[in-house]
Amino acid sequence: MNKLIAASILALAVAYPTTAQTPPFDTPAPIAYLEDLSSGAVLYAKDADRRIPPASMAKMMTVYVAFDLIKQGKLKLSDTAEVRPETWKKWHSQGSTMFLAVGENPRVEDLLNGIVTLSGNDACVVLAEKIAGTEEAFVNLMNQQAKKLGLTNSQFGTSNGWPDEGRTFVTARDLAHLAKATIQDHPQLYKQFYSRTSYTWGKTLGAGEAITQGNRDPLLGRVAGADGLKTGHTEEAGYGFTGSAEQNGRRLVMVVAGLDSYGGRAEESVRFMQWGFRAWSPQPIASKGKRIGEVEVQGGGSGSVGVVAPRDLNATIPAGTSPKMTGKLVYLGPVKAPIKAGQHIADLIVETPGMPTQTLPVVAEADVGEAGFFRRVWLGLTSFFA
Repeated sequence: MNKLIAASILALAVAYPTTAQTPPFDTPAPIAYLEDLSSGAVLYAKDADRRIPPASMAKMMTVYVAFDLIKQGKLKLSDTAEVRPETWKKWHSQGSTMFLAVGENPRVEDLLNGIVTLSGNDACVVLAEKIAGTEEAFVNLMNQQAKKLGLTNSQFGTSNGWPDEGRTFVTARDLAHLAKATIQDHPQLYKQFYSRTSYTWGKTLGAGEAITQGNRDPLLGRVAGADGLKTGHTEEAGYGFTGSAEQNGRRLVMVVAGLDSYGGRAEESVRFMQWGFRAWSPQPIASKGKRIGEVEVQGGGSGSVGVVAPRDLNATIPAGTSPKMTGKLVYLGPVKAPIKAGQHIADLIVETPGMPTQTLPVVAEADVGEAGFFRRVWLGLTSFFA
């Protein structure tokens, strides 16, 4: 039976350690969350697990489902959809819209731009009907995906986050996790769709008058490296935003929710993200390829395998400090063979006094094949006598 194995392997103390104190920050946003994806460090959390209506931030899940189907080859960007009269009647003037017209056949690529950049409620429902036949069936896919991603405090009742008497709810922590999954699982599609500053739909694409709308993302053009994700607003939810930016190899994901104005959302989003980059700094832990330790292997041609840093690993610490840190290798083991070089099989847990732990992935140093016949016999005998 596999068990959680933890071994203290690193003493990361510096020559003149200083105390690490969380840099001060406050925000009028009733809900806020900031995570450094490069280190796994949660830099700020304010009521991050309270269930809230997401408004249009729910559209991130609609987009994730589509991205996942594209990755699997079950959906193509060039596939076309139908704008049904019933869908147009309900959504052509209900909240944010892409201004789709009855009889149009937009491509999946057009609809994704209409969702991400324009926040089109109509685009969400047309895409949902294209993928699953009905919006209700598509919502089932959204909730299945949420479960796979471990969004334990989220539930979806619509494809676009329109108020639905409380059936749709999320948390700031779950929204950040969804943003992280989008960025890491679908990097090319994320890059293609999430950083457009505007999008035009209409006459130039063969129907009606051309209409250009801007992206409401408050970070684009105001914070270096900003490239997503999604705003949201309803009377019920207030003004919210889930955003991300990358600077010098550090990627942060932030969430604010419940703000009372469009301008307030923009101001707080910029201030929050800038604080994350300025008040915190990376502390090198291990260079790419550095051997971190060994893990036990079950049923393999070798009884153990080394684990190495898959990239330059850094912890996140308050700027201007040099705190004492320790590292602990943690994995569910013994790890069953076969194992491929580069496979994520363990984590390096970095602990700093006065701060939350940080989790950094480590990977197998080499391939480990399944044990041959004679080794299996030997392993069986040693297991029996043990």
